[in-house]
Amino acid sequence: MATLICSVVLTSCEKNELEIQQNYPFEVQVMPVPKEVANGQTVEIRFTIEQSDNFQDAEYFIRYFQFDGQGTLRYYDEPPYMPNDLYLLPQTQFRLYYTSQSTVSQSFDIWISDNFGNEKQLNFQFNSRD
Repeated sequence: MATLICSVVLTSCEKNELEIQQNYPFEVQVMPVPKEVANGQTVEIRFTIEQSDNFQDAEYFIRYFQFDGQGTLRYYDEPPYMPNDLYLLPQTQFRLYYTSQSTVSQSFDIWISDNFGNEKQLNFQFNSRD
């Protein structure tokens, strides 16, 4: 019986590696945006990525696809994003600027993902003010 207890105790302590969680889900908060936009008008969209824990090695990426109307989306004063290209987000609080180039309704999706495979999809729709 003593041998059985010793073998169970010694084999249960055999694992030398610590399990470290490296996958932290996140949420994306967006401030309200106008429902209408005129051709040539720029709308500011404010985002905050809320992490479930403060993990220093988390990286966030963004891509978008416009499926109705035409417009451009850019990060601050950077060049406009290309649809379906992946871009690194340097901050968890940021602003995007959408400029309408259309006189019809406009719709686009934004995907924000992290380097662990988590992804959030956000949909934006603007009616034409023209």
